[in-house]
Amino acid sequence: MRLNNNRFLFFSLISVFFLFSCDYLGLEKKESDKKSIVIASTGTEKLYKEELLKVLPRNISSQDSLVFVKSFINKWATNILLLEKAKNNISEKDNNSIQELVNNYKESLLINNYKEKLVKQKLDTIVNDTEIEAYYNNYNSNFKLNEDLVKIKYLHVSNDFNELDEAKTLFTSDNISDLDLLTQQQLSFIRYHFNDSIWLSVENILLKLPFKKEELLKKTKIIQKQDSLGVYLASVSDVLERNSVAPLEYVKPTVKQMILHQRKLELIREIEKIIVQDAVKNEIFKTY
Repeated sequence: MRLNNNRFLFFSLISVFFLFSCDYLGLEKKESDKKSIVIASTGTEKLYKEELLKVLPRNISSQDSLVFVKSFINKWATNILLLEKAKNNISEKDNNSIQELVNNYKESLLINNYKEKLVKQKLDTIVNDTEIEAYYNNYNSNFKLNEDLVKIKYLHVSNDFNELDEAKTLFTSDNISDLDLLTQQQLSFIRYHFNDSIWLSVENILLKLPFKKEELLKKTKIIQKQDSLGVYLASVSDVLERNSVAPLEYVKPTVKQMILHQRKLELIREIEKIIVQDAVKNEIFKTY
């Protein structure tokens, strides 16, 4: 009889916990959820229901909800108990060292936060093409490619594409109007790229086309390949291999960010200089 009662109590507790984690907690906060309901405690520390609601994932299953709640509560209790043990067993020297680290970190956060706000207010973020070109020309040896680039146009059509011969003629033509005619058939293509005036990463192209890398690293009027997924055409008009100086148009966004970073550092130095000068002028900062 005692065994049956204990078994009943065990399954009752499991059921209550299950309902608590799924229905009682809920996946949406209700008005009543705002009340401070304690769901766990250790010593004087308490874990409230709203704290758990903040981290409980939405659309979580009932079973996963139970596992998540149990795990979260156990981790919370473990951290509280470990912290209490750490406080009770730390030496004064170690405590002072940690406090100094905390203070230094807090000061750094406050200072950096203040600097970032000033930079956001005062930094000139407009960078014209002349500045970008000048910076690039002065430091172009720093812009070495770590990948191979090509100027390429390519076309991928299905094996049952009926206009392949005509498409090849238009594809290889140097006449822009022919390329426009080919583009008008784009709904029949699986994939295409006809703008061979921009640089593209060879590695990215190889993810889309079944050519060998060495086939793309040389100028070609047309290369063709066919597999079970269709027919592929490619034309390479220019190549830049790894370790070459990157073309300006390819690194332009990077150059702009470098110029802005340089401006930011110069602005911060100027801000620091003005702050010190004002402090000296107002006799706030003195040296003896």
